[in-house]
This record gives sequence, structure tokens and C-alpha cells, in this order.
Amino acid sequence: MRTQDTRARAAALLAAGLATALAGCGTPAGGDGGDGEGATTLTVFAAASLKGAFERLAEDFEAEHAGVDVELSFAGSSDLVAQIQQGAPADVFASADTANMDKLVADDLVGAPQDFATNTLEIAVPPGNPAGVGSLADLADPDLDLVVCAPEVPCGAAAARVEEAAGLDLRPASEEQSVTDVLGKVIAGEADAGLVYVTDVAAAGDRVDGVEFPESSSAVNTYPIATTRDTDQAELAGQFVDLVLGAEGAATLADLGFAAP
Repeated sequence: MRTQDTRARAAALLAAGLATALAGCGTPAGGDGGDGEGATTLTVFAAASLKGAFERLAEDFEAEHAGVDVELSFAGSSDLVAQIQQGAPADVFASADTANMDKLVADDLVGAPQDFATNTLEIAVPPGNPAGVGSLADLADPDLDLVVCAPEVPCGAAAARVEEAAGLDLRPASEEQSVTDVLGKVIAGEADAGLVYVTDVAAAGDRVDGVEFPESSSAVNTYPIATTRDTDQAELAGQFVDLVLGAEGAATLADLGFAAP
């Protein structure tokens, strides 16, 4: 299993290793050109909030499919959609909302999506909650450094819905392109609070505290998954989707705080 940010380093190490082996002992004519021959890569684009779950599932998938390398690329769903629309190679796409998946459906770039999980928002604050945030209304305090996702990102769209439902006017200090960026700013002490998913608060452990709020029920995000039209690994892609939709996928997602669709 590889993630996008390690791809270049892995390629460089592989090239260096092969060069050293060839220089030291040579390769007989007609012999095997290297251990990587015949490996199959399955590329999965997934919303940033799915990182922990999909890393686990990718490991399980590789263990059950000899010679298959699952390459994971995580980002905000809107960024991943734009990449696919621009021709980036992906075999599977999992979005943190239906709106972004619908863009690819409209462009006929994915097959029929299937829902596999839901998620809701929670307020993340630094340990000890130094700003004393106790409710969604507290986030409207102009002296509070609030961080949210940008409106085009699923967690940002959800934040806008809870803001409207509560009749608030939130004025964030910054809007980020993924929920992990929001969480990162809270962890780093660069924000008094951030609107993220309940799963992100759980994954952060003691690096943040979580503040639940009843208005979150007005913005439940549903996560769909689909294979892409241009995949040349249709069978493997379908099998990965089946893993996510099946009992093993449901158990992994539930263990990390996701709810059923």
C-alpha cells in the first residue's frame, strides 16, 4: 500500500536498488528483470476523512490479493473530483458527500455510486479547551479563532448547513481544503476551534478535545463509493468496492466512528 506523497521516494529507492543489483551481479540474458515485474497497482482516490479506515482496508485487500499494490490518494473530495475531471488516473473514488460524487456521475466518469457510511460534525478544540467553547453558538464569538473547511469541501458544506440551521453568522479565520487541514491547525494550536467530523476527533486522540452540539444532526454527510469509467482494473476495482461495502468494511468504519448509511 502506498500513499501519493511517498510514490516518488519509493520509485527512487526501487531504481537505486535495481541499479545496485545489476552492477554487482548482472542479469543473465533472458532472466527475470526484477522483483517488481508483474505487480498490479489499484489507485484509490478517497476523501481525507477516510484515511484511517481506507489504510486498514487497503492492507487487508493487499493481503488477500497477491501482487496487488493499492495506491491511496487522500484529499478534499472537491479536489479529487477536479483531478478526475482533468484526467488523473483513478480506479475507485470515495467521496465524503453525494454532491461531489454527483459531479462525476453527471460527467459519466464513474459507475453507479453506492453509499457506505455517514458522518457528522463535531467541534475540535485544543486539549483543555482554553477558549471555553461549549456550544456551536460560541463559535460566533468574533474574538475566537475558528477554522472550517471551504464551502466546496463536504465538511465546509456541512458547516454551512449547521450554521444556517442555528441562525448563526460564523466568521472563520481561515477556510481549508480538507478536514485534515482544519484538524491540523487545531492540533498545532493555530486555532481556538475547528469544525471537523466526529471521526477526526476520535482519530486525534488526546491531541484535541471534542465538543458535541445538537445542531450537527441537521448536516449528516453520506459517503458514496464508485469505480471510475476509465479504469483498466475493473475487476479489482469492483472487488475493492465490495470490500468497503461488505461486513469487513462496515466493521472497520464503525470501529473508527462512522455510522451506517
